Amino acid sequence: MTGGVLVVGYGNVLRTDDGLGWHAADLLADDPRLAGATVIRCHQLMPELALDISTAALVVLVDASHALPAGTFTVTQVERASDAGTTWSHHLSPPSLVALAHELYGRAPEVFLVSAGVESLELGDRLSPVVEAELPRVVDAVADLVASRAAMPGADPAAESAVPAVTPDDPDVGPAVPAVRAADPAAERTHA
Repeated sequence: MTGGVLVVGYGNVLRTDDGLGWHAADLLADDPRLAGATVIRCHQLMPELALDISTAALVVLVDASHALPAGTFTVTQVERASDAGTTWSHHLSPPSLVALAHELYGRAPEVFLVSAGVESLELGDRLSPVVEAELPRVVDAVADLVASRAAMPGADPAAESAVPAVTPDDPDVGPAVPAVRAADPAAERTHA
């Protein structure tokens, strides 16, 4: 993938609402508003995604959030973590993944996180009714974000964003450290 839109839906699909990112990715992969976008489903953000992120023009991450009330979602621009390269782990936060892409490949595009609140994290592969009702709005938010970024006059999608972003107080999103490359056979890619 070079220069296109990358959407990554992630979470634990066997923990009810934590699988929201996967459910959103399933819908987005077939959404004609994202024709040509690369849609990936994965359990967690892994270092392997750094290359895909570095070559994309725009990245949208979709995940469940424990910090938001069920039935709500936020869209936040992700800024690069300032502590990249200090410690390595097997799991990355969005800011650390952006930093790793920049550190390893010399660039990172604009990256946005769409986070939706959870009601249940019990074992199960179905969303709770509240989060399932919110899912179409999350999908619309991703499609609207992609359309709005593509329609920006004078936007250079290959250029790194110089606009500082606010990182939410969600512990799953806040600054963390990058991780080493590890095989992730569970990651699935779908081209819409």
